[in-house]
Amino acid sequence: MSSQGRRLVVEADGGSRGNPGPAGYGAVVLDARTREVLAERGDFLGVATNNVAEYSGLVAGLEAARAIDPEAEVEVRMDSRLVVEQMAGRWRVKHADMQRLADQARAVLPVGQVTYTWIPRSENAVADALANEAMDLRAVVVRDHGPSTGHDDTGSRADGPPAQDEPGRAARPALRERRPSGSAMRFDDTEPVTVVLIRHGETTLTRSKALSGSSVPGPPLAAAGRVQAARAADLTFRIGRSIFTDLPHPGVLLASPMVRTQETAGAVARRLGLPVALAEAFAESDFGDWEGLSVEAVEDGWPGHLRRWYEEPSVTAPGGESLEDVGRRVRAGLQELVDGGVDRTVVVVSHAMAIRAAIGVTLGIPATAWCWLRVLPASVSVLRWWPDGTREAVVIGLPTEA
Repeated sequence: MSSQGRRLVVEADGGSRGNPGPAGYGAVVLDARTREVLAERGDFLGVATNNVAEYSGLVAGLEAARAIDPEAEVEVRMDSRLVVEQMAGRWRVKHADMQRLADQARAVLPVGQVTYTWIPRSENAVADALANEAMDLRAVVVRDHGPSTGHDDTGSRADGPPAQDEPGRAARPALRERRPSGSAMRFDDTEPVTVVLIRHGETTLTRSKALSGSSVPGPPLAAAGRVQAARAADLTFRIGRSIFTDLPHPGVLLASPMVRTQETAGAVARRLGLPVALAEAFAESDFGDWEGLSVEAVEDGWPGHLRRWYEEPSVTAPGGESLEDVGRRVRAGLQELVDGGVDRTVVVVSHAMAIRAAIGVTLGIPATAWCWLRVLPASVSVLRWWPDGTREAVVIGLPTEA
């Protein structure tokens, strides 16, 4: 049913990695008065140009707005000067693909109901993030949100930012709702810092099972790793909203300085709308002379040394670190997060060995047993640290594959 005098905003964007190249679009529909997110759309287009992707985002956004209220006045806001000027009738549409998409956009709603406004790219971040998510996943993104529910209709994502009860802190449930059954026992209302550990997505060395440490920038994500990173980002976005609702929604994003972790963190940053800060404490183990080598090659060059490295935590890799070294700096990194403030969630994009150490330190597991933990690419582990030393593992190695 139409709301009399209702106004909606459509923010749309598109991109092509190559122009032409792998392309996708994103569009979001908002209530013009409250800025509440009502619908999100995205799709991977295959090989296309930037302009085709931008127009495709416009069409998808208008169709989503029509589905919400076919009689609403709609303001389209885009950072594409070309699309805005052409759709406003001030510039001529010459290219055949553009003409087809422009005609399709005009057919969605009566011309008199739609206005077009150019905005700077910095003000179109949500639509841009959706376009990148669609390109990363190479899939359709469809999310419809009920008005003022706090969660989306499908249970996969909440709509809009969380409510605030004081500057910089999301509104939280009452104390009796914060500690679900099975959580760590507490006899006061002190809150911990929650740490969401994400292992980077797959690389070529991940596949070959070569040792990939922190002494070199390392390889970038493989195509499969970019998809894994996007899935991990989506799961992380839902923390404190539709999953683990007793936890604060993530508000800080850190990443190891390696290429693979920075690229994974980029996907998370687009989803959360957060900047990425470096976290040297959560870098991978320095494998020294073993860097880039397979287990077989290490065994050939240093017979028995790798087994001793795993089984005797004080043994160092030649020119590198020991498990004890990794554990000390990861422990210091976790303690620094506690000292930096509790009642918040910090996301850390890291590596298999560093995450094993973080879990081991949290649960008091001897370093000799850390390697018994399986940490899959792009998996998510959630730990909580209280100032008094109490600790909790909410989940370990949650996979992000569909």
